[in-house]
Amino acid sequence: MTTSKFGLAQPVRRVEDPRLLKGDGRYTDDIVLPGMLFGVVLRSPHAAAKITGLDTAAAKAMPGVRGVYTGADLEADKIGPLPCAALVENRDGSPQAAPPHPVLAQGAVRHVGDPVAFVVAETPQQARDAADAIMVDYDILPSATDLATAMETGVPAVWPDVAKNLAFDWEIGDKAATDAEFAKAAHVTKLTIVNNRIVVNSMEARAAIADYDPSKGRWTLYANTQGGWLVKNLIGPVFGTDPGNFRIITPDVGGGFGMKLFLYAEHVLTCYAARKIGQPVKWVSERAEAFVADTQGRDNITTGELALDADGTITALRIRNVSNMGAYLSTFAPYIPTYAGTGVLSSVYGFKAIYSNVLGVFTNTVPVDAYRGAGRPESNYLVERLVDAAARQLKMDRVELRRRNMVPPSAMPHETPVGKNYDSGDFRVVLDTAVEKIGYASFGQRKEAAASRGKKLGLGLAYYLEATGGDDSERAEVRFAEDGYVDVYVGTQSTGQGHETAYVQLTAAQLGIDGDRIRIRQGDTDTIPVGGGTGGARSLYSEGQAILTTTESVINKGKQAAAEELEAAVGDIAFAAGRFSIVGTDRGIDIMALAESQRKKAAAGQKAITLDAAEVAPIKAHTFPNGCHMAEVEVDPETGAVVLTRYLVCDDFGKTINPLIVRGQVAGGVAQGYGQAVMEHTVYDPESGQLLSGSFMDYALPRANEFPDIEVELLEIPCATNPLGVKGAGEAGAVGSPPALINAIIDALRDDGVTHIDMPATPERVWRALAMAKAA
Repeated sequence: MTTSKFGLAQPVRRVEDPRLLKGDGRYTDDIVLPGMLFGVVLRSPHAAAKITGLDTAAAKAMPGVRGVYTGADLEADKIGPLPCAALVENRDGSPQAAPPHPVLAQGAVRHVGDPVAFVVAETPQQARDAADAIMVDYDILPSATDLATAMETGVPAVWPDVAKNLAFDWEIGDKAATDAEFAKAAHVTKLTIVNNRIVVNSMEARAAIADYDPSKGRWTLYANTQGGWLVKNLIGPVFGTDPGNFRIITPDVGGGFGMKLFLYAEHVLTCYAARKIGQPVKWVSERAEAFVADTQGRDNITTGELALDADGTITALRIRNVSNMGAYLSTFAPYIPTYAGTGVLSSVYGFKAIYSNVLGVFTNTVPVDAYRGAGRPESNYLVERLVDAAARQLKMDRVELRRRNMVPPSAMPHETPVGKNYDSGDFRVVLDTAVEKIGYASFGQRKEAAASRGKKLGLGLAYYLEATGGDDSERAEVRFAEDGYVDVYVGTQSTGQGHETAYVQLTAAQLGIDGDRIRIRQGDTDTIPVGGGTGGARSLYSEGQAILTTTESVINKGKQAAAEELEAAVGDIAFAAGRFSIVGTDRGIDIMALAESQRKKAAAGQKAITLDAAEVAPIKAHTFPNGCHMAEVEVDPETGAVVLTRYLVCDDFGKTINPLIVRGQVAGGVAQGYGQAVMEHTVYDPESGQLLSGSFMDYALPRANEFPDIEVELLEIPCATNPLGVKGAGEAGAVGSPPALINAIIDALRDDGVTHIDMPATPERVWRALAMAKAA
């Protein structure tokens, strides 16, 4: 990469890929420390049970075993519970229910997979064998795994002191104003939908390696996180110590999708065991274990109502959302369906009023937390399903209904009824572009052609709006290294998105340095003291602002150094294309040469102005990426099988630094949304609470051959709240695709009377919906 050939907005191939494709990546499981031991977690086989006996004697006596730990051991050593960092208040102002989340079970287990004991041995197999030798006596209890009935009278209590399993009862919006709009509405569309639970299944399973230095009282934890700073800040109090006593190192990460943001029991257990034994301890999840140990996503049952006046103007939205928390409150769990999800309920439409009541519910299932989009896909899914249903009921064209209700550019900035302030957007242009490119006007001809083959063709439309999130500041540091490279230290964490490439492009453009001489450094909380990590599609606009601020400092310092070097006034020094020069002359010095000369002066004890700089940039506003997804699906009425024949996305991500990476992010998000919409089905047995879809034998994921080329058109409508003009792109594909796909399936079957189908739209469900509609 060179700055002359590749600048901003160029489709530069990812600079990290050659290293990863050649096997030179370094993931957590690749790390081997001297004297390293191996840990295995013994997990509950029951969804709800009291532990009446726990005998570890046989396990401790087995070959190679170095430690066996239970909840009682951790309690004796004053190890605290896992924290929830995002508690909310109930509607009446009271605090929500927040029962403790023990690292290891203490007296009871509350979901299949709940950690009961931790075994450490010299080999993984020795640890597994010892875990099998632990004798646990369980008094099995009835469980509550069905979200739809979890709050009903007589359903088993997940926590004895939490009535009706209700974790919180939260609200947002003006209820009186919303009810008033509904009272005078000419038409109301009402829909109850299921947003199905997702098992995240990142390519790389979670892992942790802990090393303890007793001379310093300090841990080093290697873990595949989405930002070690959050883990550091959360784990310190669990041990009753300052977070500064933990160094978190995150190497390469093979997918996160929100799930790797959080503090997990295994982080604590490896650190605890490393201190107790005095040797490093590694734990690596197996795939089957991940199904019951990783946080899961989505899992809402939502009733939404849409109010419209006589001319089809959308006026109000009223919602009751029941959201599954699982058995424990994960790190951000209450925040996801409340503040995160409801922030985009206005979508791109000019609502007068919105009211949402969110009920968080405990069940005897794996905890639920952020999954790609984190609440925003759920809200967009509801709104776009409602708008399509309203168009059918009113016999209006679905495109026209959307277009007439969209907030126009002239209304920007636009404040929504749920407190968001949109800075930019031309939603009608994006919609019209998608409609034209998909061939909306000629769809009837394609539908007739499919019918001649015995298939039913459907066209689905969904317009999404995403609100990015994350910390309100970000840090970057630029160092000119002795080996002639420039190191850029960032506070975000790549989990496969292509951060290194985008940051290299940005730094090269700002400093005029050959991109091949720039290295991106990440993932070490000692060398990078603060960072917001990666989540909420925040990385480029947050870290990008930090890089801009830091490179400005580099240039300002360089002007001072160049003024001394060239014997000129600072005001006469200009910087362009990697060179400081005296205005109006040909005298100047290259930035790399200047940095080297100043570094040598400093090393010799001479007065110098080194060009290294570090800055923390405030993130004053988040962004609102938006776009239109259009899907064509072909349904076989004999089998219910759905084939995706075409998929088009028109996105507004503001200015794009690297359109190649952005298109890849969108395509990946669409694939995940497709998985949720038509395949992924997390099923718990209602009697035993067992996870019936606990392996890839029973849990389906999409494959590449199920997709046509994902067509992505980028329309640049610059963001007005950051100097790069960019909007977050990482989650958008997963936000718009589920409603587009389900709307497409319903459109394919509408002539047969099908008006509703829930995700996942498996062949059996599609066939059944069609059969029931025909029989009605």
